[in-house]
Amino acid sequence: MLIILGIDPGSRTTGYGVIRMERREAVHVAHGCIEVADLPFLNRMCVIFDALTEIIRTYQPQEAAIEKVFMSRNVDSALKLGQARGAALVAAGKAALALHEYSPNEIKQAIVGRGHADKAQVQHMVKTLLALPEIPRPDAADALAIAMCHGHTQQGLTAVRVAQGASRGRYS
Repeated sequence: MLIILGIDPGSRTTGYGVIRMERREAVHVAHGCIEVADLPFLNRMCVIFDALTEIIRTYQPQEAAIEKVFMSRNVDSALKLGQARGAALVAAGKAALALHEYSPNEIKQAIVGRGHADKAQVQHMVKTLLALPEIPRPDAADALAIAMCHGHTQQGLTAVRVAQGASRGRYS
């Protein structure tokens, strides 16, 4: 059983989602948002780091997945996002988690089946796939989607490795 932490970094709101992979199914463990918009910028980064450190301590994930940086037209916003992402990366790194990165299109393709899906579609599919009682907030839904994308990617890679091992054993 693999426990995965998904992180959707943001300088105002950072979403997190924790899932457990059971056989071929993602099972919801926890999700939420780390709200830091009202704090001075340096304090935001500290709160993001501390909150993710506590989430990692509480749920004990073996792996983490985070959204890759995408280019923004607003350089200041991109830099702040990168710094929030850095706080998240350090939290995962200090916990010695295996860390994996996925582009927004890879995540949407894995969850919705369309790389250019909108936030509402991602939220709806996350609610449906994890059988949640209500639609999660966008940042938390994105974090859960990132975790599920990683879980399904890892399962696919494992299946390929098993198949390759089986074919080597058969033909050697």
